[in-house]
Amino acid sequence: MTQHLDSQATLDESILALVKQDRRLHPILEATGMPSLRRREPGFVGLAHIVCGQQLSTASAAAIWGRLSAAFDPLDADAIKRARADRLGRLGLSAAKIKTLKHIARELSAERLNLDVLANEDADAAHHTLTALPGIGPWTADVYLLFCLGHGDAWPAGDLAVQEAIRIGLGLSKRPTAKEMMPIAEIWRPLRGAAAHLWWSYYRAIKKREGVLGAANTADEANSVSNKVAVAKRSSSSKTITGAKAAK
Repeated sequence: MTQHLDSQATLDESILALVKQDRRLHPILEATGMPSLRRREPGFVGLAHIVCGQQLSTASAAAIWGRLSAAFDPLDADAIKRARADRLGRLGLSAAKIKTLKHIARELSAERLNLDVLANEDADAAHHTLTALPGIGPWTADVYLLFCLGHGDAWPAGDLAVQEAIRIGLGLSKRPTAKEMMPIAEIWRPLRGAAAHLWWSYYRAIKKREGVLGAANTADEANSVSNKVAVAKRSSSSKTITGAKAAK
């Protein structure tokens, strides 16, 4: 049964269960304290928000998202489906992003895609459903599952900050690749999403900086140093999402 991280209490319980299950996480939790739950809007808007920030600085992405939100009220799949490509382009969206958003909108309209049901699917199956969409890479899929749907087992294996935190926290000789991150996280199933929250908090504690969400720039690469999603930095108590700036 899929675990959902839909409240701070649920995240707390999940973290404590992980620490009990894997004692290596005990000093990690001691260093970070209990991480805060971070969520954002689900559905088309949540996915579109992530897509719009890909490969852009936080400021640029926020500006584009602001213009898009102001131009379409409400901003939903039908509005984007009907919108002319040149109008979307004038708002700052690239041709690639327009293609991605319009494809998602058409799939939702034709009921070939249901983003909500992904919250209850196996994490790997839900990940595959999303990455089958043009322009949606592995990292974007995992971030949507984790932060927009609260999927308790979503695992952002390509996130550079999580990789770096695990390298330091588990005493690895080098930062693990996205492929290497998968077997590392097996012991944390079905709570890999809670583990990701913990490792992001650990990254913040050891690096003394907050990350910003990144996004994949190819279908094969899960993360990129230059890719960022438009998410303003929040205090640790707010229920927003935060991802990883490329660790150095």
